[in-house]
Amino acid sequence: MKKTNSAKNNSIEVRTIPLALYIHIPWCVKKCPYCDFNSHELPVDSPLSMSETYDDYVDALLADALLQQPLTQGRKLSSIFIGGGTPSLLPIPQYQRLFKGLRHYFDFADDIEITMEANPGTLEHAPFAEYLQVGINRLSIGVQSFNAEKLNTLGRIHDPQQAITAIKAAREAGFRRVNVDLMHGLPQQGLVEALHDIQLAHDTGATHISWYQLTIEPNTVFYRDQPVLPDEDNLADIEEAGTALLQSLGYSNYEVSAWAGRLDTPCRHNLNYWQFGDYLAIGAGAHGKVSIESDKIDKKEAALFSEALSIEADIYRFSKSRLPKDYLNYKQPKYQSSQPLNAPKMVGWQPIADDELVSEFMLNALRLHEGVTWQLFEARTGMSYEDVADSVESLVAKGLLTESTEQLQTTALGRRYLNHILRAFL
Repeated sequence: MKKTNSAKNNSIEVRTIPLALYIHIPWCVKKCPYCDFNSHELPVDSPLSMSETYDDYVDALLADALLQQPLTQGRKLSSIFIGGGTPSLLPIPQYQRLFKGLRHYFDFADDIEITMEANPGTLEHAPFAEYLQVGINRLSIGVQSFNAEKLNTLGRIHDPQQAITAIKAAREAGFRRVNVDLMHGLPQQGLVEALHDIQLAHDTGATHISWYQLTIEPNTVFYRDQPVLPDEDNLADIEEAGTALLQSLGYSNYEVSAWAGRLDTPCRHNLNYWQFGDYLAIGAGAHGKVSIESDKIDKKEAALFSEALSIEADIYRFSKSRLPKDYLNYKQPKYQSSQPLNAPKMVGWQPIADDELVSEFMLNALRLHEGVTWQLFEARTGMSYEDVADSVESLVAKGLLTESTEQLQTTALGRRYLNHILRAFL
């Protein structure tokens, strides 16, 4: 397979790349035994002691946002995702203050998608209507299971009825888009239990379902004391039957674990990740990725990020201090290039090398069942089809990628062996 009229694209038109914002709220009431995210339990004495910390944290988020303002390069934010941790722990007055500041620093698209992750066990902190008034228009509720025994094993602080109540209350308050997170392949889980979770999420009002298999990650309680999970045959049966049920209920599987219902659309923010768009990131441990037209960034502003901007590169990644206490300790008198800085540190600012661009793009884009166009690959990476032609043609010959001069897409077989495909681009 050869693609005609392809040429090395040495520049990236930043204004054509969508821009999103990720906000990390790092606290949880309780750390779940399977969780490897950057989350930290609230002080055991009383959540009330957090009020001053929340004030300081929102101050830091806004200082962080102001630092990253030049990276918009004239673009509007198309989506915002508030993740955690448990973002619904942050009180409504803090969200009001946060979004007032963000709207001052950034231009929001008229149809901006703003998602907040929420735990059914913490949603009593604010009525759903107040989240809507702030501007949050999509919820992602971390249910994981509607089975009380499974919730206890997973260390969740809610019960099945709280989960049902939360989904219904969100819809009744006016949320037209409600994602429900569900896990399958749980300890001692059978097929009937797994299918019941899907059916109940749908019947209760979910418009989008994220359905993914429990995996045991390093640095978790489950990794140190591993539970007994269903065997491969049972996992395969659950996957096959669950897929059939979701399809019969009208959900479209646009990504490995994401299912959009008939009345909903794919999550725009996550699509931006998978299509190698740009995203700013504020909050403890938050990670961002931006494309840069270096000649359009002021030299003094560039010095605030890193001397790495003097390198002739187009795409950068960055991260923020992981621990909340370090993120909050941001009032540094001096920063790189001796510039005064009153914002959380950029601890991982670095250009993405050309030999990493392909693997990073593929890692994201190949999760999408419909794939992406080769035109998008060239526009987002500054590379051309010829740079990956040999690997692509080998994978096509193995039946793992479709043979197309327009589209980069896995076959049904390729979706089963996604890791093999990704290794071909390393």
